[in-house]
Amino acid sequence: MKTVRKAVLPVAGLGTRVLPGGKTTPKNLLNVFDRPILAYVVAEARAAGIEHVVMVMGRGQGAIEDYFDRHVELESHLEARGKTDLLETLHAELPRPGEMSFVRQMAPLGLGHAVWCAREVIGDEPFAVILPDMLMDANPPALAQAIAAYEAVGGNVVVVEPAPPGEAHKYGIVALGEPAPGFAGRLNRMTGMVEKPPPGTEPSNLFISGRYILQPDIFAILSAQEAGAGGEIQLTDAMAKLMTVQSFHALQYDGSTYDCGDKLGLLRATVAFALKDPELGGQARAAVAALLKG
Repeated sequence: MKTVRKAVLPVAGLGTRVLPGGKTTPKNLLNVFDRPILAYVVAEARAAGIEHVVMVMGRGQGAIEDYFDRHVELESHLEARGKTDLLETLHAELPRPGEMSFVRQMAPLGLGHAVWCAREVIGDEPFAVILPDMLMDANPPALAQAIAAYEAVGGNVVVVEPAPPGEAHKYGIVALGEPAPGFAGRLNRMTGMVEKPPPGTEPSNLFISGRYILQPDIFAILSAQEAGAGGEIQLTDAMAKLMTVQSFHALQYDGSTYDCGDKLGLLRATVAFALKDPELGGQARAAVAALLKG
């Protein structure tokens, strides 16, 4: 079994659900409390043992590359004023040499197409896909939980969680088979996937929530994949085809998810991470309480 060393982060979305905030700032660089969404996601990848992150970007997103690069003037300014703590924070987020690649998705043709754009960097090895919109607060990190499941059962693994009551028809829902040993019933073989099933026909209430471990065979399928829902090349369609020849397991991860592609989800994430901050959490709690009092 090959080790999962690389992760694909599709960051080329236009961010229409967070407009006007995402008009000039790539949506994944919008802040959650004190740093961009992407900073949390890259930290999650590193904590899971990922050695190489592939950002699949679109037009006008050069700010993402700039964020993960040196800012000589700012660093010199901080150093001259003795602000070493801030300088160390900036340095900690910089990628190591060869740790990060940037790939261009020339047209918004869907998640499957974005993943396919990373094929040359990924090569012939299993890899992770992280949807940056879905910020997951977990210990151990959600991706680390997925990799642990992969190391136990092999094949392909997707992270799932319960859909809000009555809303399963809005998501990609998984059908489950027998549980895998050693995961307290949280890891099950998948027998199918249904994208946005009609209400009352859902095979479960568990939706695919933004972390995947996939085998490289998915690239050959995506190469010939026709456009599906929304006129886009859907990753779930390719996964369904791969499922006919390879095993898939669904992992109900232990943690909390915030959909930061949505304004209220971004707000929830900001409040949640502010309250957990070791330095400012107490002040954040007092500020939120004061606002709620009106």
